[in-house]
Amino acid sequence: MGQRQEQKTKLTQEGYNKLTDELEHLKTAGRDDIAERISTARSFGDLSENAEYNEAMNEQAKMEARIAKLEQDLQSVEIIDGSLLTNKTVAIGSKVKILDIEYDEELEYTILGKNETDPEAGIISDESPLGKALLGKKKNEVVEVETPDGSLLEFKILKITK
Repeated sequence: MGQRQEQKTKLTQEGYNKLTDELEHLKTAGRDDIAERISTARSFGDLSENAEYNEAMNEQAKMEARIAKLEQDLQSVEIIDGSLLTNKTVAIGSKVKILDIEYDEELEYTILGKNETDPEAGIISDESPLGKALLGKKKNEVVEVETPDGSLLEFKILKITK
């Protein structure tokens, strides 16, 4: 059996700081808040019919899962160095203006790691179908992206910026 290549979590410095701040908050104030809610709910009596207790325990489980996920992601971080970006090819950290050829519509996306995506704000993951298709490409190249239903979309790269 070959060793599994460990997947690096790619983050900007800002994204890294945001995740470490969230982790610290969850491990301190978050855990204190949940412990207090569980203690209060216990005082309501019979735990088998205590909705507040069950809800607090579910919240605790969700929070602990998030803590574990953040700790795992932060163990193998690769900070994206924006100073190394060029306007020649699309890379993680690039802002890309593309033309949806079928709809003749211009779109603009920033490509970041999966932990920093926010499609509504125009931030897509380097692991998304469009992100993968754009990485390494140059201005004026046309990329094809397969949609979940199997159809192909074509996009022309109009501009690459940092």
